[in-house]
Amino acid sequence: MRILRPHYLDESGQVCYVMVNPGGAYLGADLYVIDVEVGDGAKLLFTTQSATKIYRTPGSFAEQRMTLRLGEGAQLELAPDQLIAYREASYRQNTLITLTPSSSLVMAEVITPGWSPDGASFRYEELRLRTEIHVEAGGGTELLALDNLLIRPSLNDVTGMGFMEGRSHLGSLVVVDSRVDQALADELHALSAGHDAFTGVSLTASLGGTRGLVLRSLSDSTEELNRLLGACTALLRGQWYGQAPLDLRKY
Repeated sequence: MRILRPHYLDESGQVCYVMVNPGGAYLGADLYVIDVEVGDGAKLLFTTQSATKIYRTPGSFAEQRMTLRLGEGAQLELAPDQLIAYREASYRQNTLITLTPSSSLVMAEVITPGWSPDGASFRYEELRLRTEIHVEAGGGTELLALDNLLIRPSLNDVTGMGFMEGRSHLGSLVVVDSRVDQALADELHALSAGHDAFTGVSLTASLGGTRGLVLRSLSDSTEELNRLLGACTALLRGQWYGQAPLDLRKY
């Protein structure tokens, strides 16, 4: 892994770091460990140079372990390009997040099935994505949310309503902030009405004065999900941070 020099994309003082995988893709038995700390009062936009590609993984899965720590008043926007799982790919992603009641987290992700020689979708073996969020409270940490996603196409009828409602792409938005409430959940859900996607929003319980929100959307298009998640993050950037929307298109 490599990190490009810091960029400042507007006048807000938020720094942008871009992570690069010089190898181009994740392969069988690869293990990537990413550790990010956002200090007190710091503002970070963390993205990738291009899509994360998971190629065939004969013998063993590819894995990414990411640890995110946010200090007091820290602000993190995590906006990687899409994850593409190709034919016979098996991938595990474990994300551990620790923050304070005054921290602010916005994390977006899109999962896309990769191309296969016969043109069929869902030729990957398995995707396991686990996200664990803890809040510092009372001198220790308490669990705010645990999101555990398993997609295993071989055990499902991938064309029917029982598997991703017949859609091929999955978008997720995770937000943790003291300003998260039902009104925000309703507003974000309303944004999805203008997009070709099946969307649901759920709230966590409140812990230490902060709360989490998870938006999950199903579609047949990476671009459509990027537009939807981009609209959601643009709303949060404007309302919470007083910042203009960003176009992170890299090509």
